[in-house]
Amino acid sequence: MKKRWLFTAVGAAAGGTLAYFMKDEDNRQRVKDKAKTVQANFMQDGQKADMPVEEAGQPEEVSNMENSKMVSEGSQFGVQYYNELTEKEREILEKSNS
Repeated sequence: MKKRWLFTAVGAAAGGTLAYFMKDEDNRQRVKDKAKTVQANFMQDGQKADMPVEEAGQPEEVSNMENSKMVSEGSQFGVQYYNELTEKEREILEKSNS
């Protein structure tokens, strides 16, 4: 319980400090410039860095076609589980009605 109060107090203090710091236009501009600099560090030669997230949105363009096929098919585990449960429930209802 004490940890929750501690985290809340630290969060509130950080939020208050940030609000006080950001009320000045010059400080806001410095933060924006710093954010752009950090973003530029993640870019390579003006283009996006090769990250696995890029592959997730375009599975057909990935070099590993086996994984792409698996991802495009989707998981059927949830559907099978639901179907098995409803089938068992239906069997129980039929037995109880007989």
